[in-house]
Amino acid sequence: MNIKISIISILLAQQLMAQSYEKIHSDAIMVDTHNDFLSKTIDYGYLFDADLKGKTHSDLARLKQGGVDVQLFSVFCDGDKKEPYAFANRQMDSLDAVLKRNPNKIVKVANSSQLYKAVKQNKIAAMFGIEGGHMIENDLDKLAYFYQRGARYMTLTWNNSTPWATSAYDETFNKKLTHKGLTDFGKQVVQKMNEMGMLVDVSHVGVQTFDDVLQTTTKPVIASHSSVYALCQHQRNLNDEQIKAIAKNGGVIQVNFFSGFLDNNYMKGEEAFIEKHSAENDSLIKTGMSADLSVAFLFDKYKSEVQPLRVPFSVLIDNIEYIIKLVGVDYVGLGSDFDGIESPPLQLDDVTKYPLITKALLEKGYSKQDLTKILGGNFLRVLKANEPK
Repeated sequence: MNIKISIISILLAQQLMAQSYEKIHSDAIMVDTHNDFLSKTIDYGYLFDADLKGKTHSDLARLKQGGVDVQLFSVFCDGDKKEPYAFANRQMDSLDAVLKRNPNKIVKVANSSQLYKAVKQNKIAAMFGIEGGHMIENDLDKLAYFYQRGARYMTLTWNNSTPWATSAYDETFNKKLTHKGLTDFGKQVVQKMNEMGMLVDVSHVGVQTFDDVLQTTTKPVIASHSSVYALCQHQRNLNDEQIKAIAKNGGVIQVNFFSGFLDNNYMKGEEAFIEKHSAENDSLIKTGMSADLSVAFLFDKYKSEVQPLRVPFSVLIDNIEYIIKLVGVDYVGLGSDFDGIESPPLQLDDVTKYPLITKALLEKGYSKQDLTKILGGNFLRVLKANEPK
């Protein structure tokens, strides 16, 4: 009899936990600050309002299923693109077309007031994030135009540096740099962003650029999709001093889901995979496919080989907790990089799995208030703090 009672008690506790985390996730305003789907539209012709299960990490229906209330869509091109400004506008056009077809499901918002209104109407609030300052082509007027079109943050560099800001990649590996950090024009870019209300994103920037940004900005910054250097020594990740600096600035770190930014061993496995398929990879690149796109193609083609490379789900939670333990719960959020990464952690197969993060953190003892901050509240605070008075 006692055994039966114990089993029933366990089952009831599990049921209550499920109801609890699902309700917390549903009640919170869930924000993801970095989704690369727009590149999928350009590269493959995928439409965000189509059923893309099994093809992409995200689509409109699955975003809603995952409880996402606010999505910032990355506008991306690498540093080799000849007309990056025009290419960026083409990506923005692709999302605007989706919004026009689905006005009752997703809407572009310009500020926190419009964002809350959209969420209250049960619509997904959409914004852009410009992933790489090279897309403004050294022109503050083009930066202002991106803002007018709905861009609410700009990542100052991608892996490539601009003439006015150096990237983490170049500061680490490029021995021919003539300068490091922000130039005078780079500081003007940051000041212009502060003035407009566009968030300064320090993901991808070098250590010197990071330091210059924090000395220049008058508003809280974000790292839209970055993880923890102490747990994975990749140049793209944030070290303890940078995490502390962002917290002191009142900003927020949106943790990236890429396995290669979460675990040191992943990159070794990826390199071995690429070496194994080097002949096919070279052939794809010779057809004009970019190196990043060819790797993504091969990962999709040989799914059974790359599945074992994915890191445990717990490693993502470790990154979130590391930031919390270092600086507190007010400075961390989620910047998945879905549809821009080939390998998210196990279990996080697509955007429908976001509630698993809420469940894991609840099981670790975080309160509903804590979870509300992590899932989106911290970013919303920073967004509002950047808006013009």
